[in-house]
Amino acid sequence: MTVRAITFDFWCTLFRDANGAKRHALRVKALSDATGISEEESDETLREIMDHFMRKHLETQHTLTPKDAVELACDKYQLYLDSDSAEDLAEVFGTAILVHPPAPIDNALEAVMAAAEKVPVALISDTGFSPGRNLRVLLEREGFLPLFKSFAFSDETGVAKPQRFMFESTAERLGVAPHELFHIGDLEPTDIVGAHQVNSLAGLFTEVNDSFADGTRADHVLPSWNHFLELLPKLV
Repeated sequence: MTVRAITFDFWCTLFRDANGAKRHALRVKALSDATGISEEESDETLREIMDHFMRKHLETQHTLTPKDAVELACDKYQLYLDSDSAEDLAEVFGTAILVHPPAPIDNALEAVMAAAEKVPVALISDTGFSPGRNLRVLLEREGFLPLFKSFAFSDETGVAKPQRFMFESTAERLGVAPHELFHIGDLEPTDIVGAHQVNSLAGLFTEVNDSFADGTRADHVLPSWNHFLELLPKLV
């Protein structure tokens, strides 16, 4: 198969979830301050909401947002927040990632740079507590942003991986056919299944998350970005 463009996932592919505990603590305090519930209750509630976000993502490919998190927390305790307070709390949830950011994975930037020298590259990422607009800020901070020709964030597209639209719309913006993509990500049910649904090649990145390494249907397994750099000349 001819590869004419390469697409990358964000979480556990380009960035590892450093500072997750600090982000969670910031959100816990904000929820407690806004609603009056204890920090212990806020902690438990946010963990439940994160689990709910993931279930919805995997089961129905539906992306929930920081505003959904606020609504879920208020519903649990039958609380009312006026629109300004709810918006402020959702903003804290969404921007916590900028205060306590994740860290680029070793050689991820070099991998994207090397790919971008050969073919157009794009980002295809599902979101949640951290919306696409804030992931763009992180990408800019770390030097990734100018390399990408296109971005597909699920909170902006209205659909999530593995739905075909995430890949087809990206291919269209890059000026290639969907089957000419090579998509790299860490999740079998979203990244690998999604890529294969449009008949493109898929690479499973396992350096951070190797839970799908056994039994994957990916065309290539990438234990590190160095492995990708070795593979790249054979792809394009």
